[in-house]
Amino acid sequence: MFLHTKEVRALDNFRLYVAFNNGEAGEIDLRHRLTGTMFSPLRDPKLFATAHQHPDLETVAWANGADLAPEYLLELLRQQRGKAA
Repeated sequence: MFLHTKEVRALDNFRLYVAFNNGEAGEIDLRHRLTGTMFSPLRDPKLFATAHQHPDLETVAWANGADLAPEYLLELLRQQRGKAA
C-alpha cells in the first residue's frame, strides 16, 4: 500500500490537520519548515490557507504549486507527537 493523505485542512499558525490512508491523523506544525523558494511564500497566512488535498498527488498542495510528500508529513506528525508526549 502506498501512503497518501485522505484529508487536509489548513489551521491557524501554519498548522495542518492531515489524515492518512494508514489510519493515522493529527495536526502538523509547519512554522519552522516554510523555507526555500517554494515554501517561503507560504508564510503568508492567506496563501497557507489554500492548503488542500491534491486529487492526483494525493497529498497536501497549495495554490502556488508547492506540495509535500505524504511520507515527510507522516514523519513530522510522529516526531511532533513524540515531543508532546
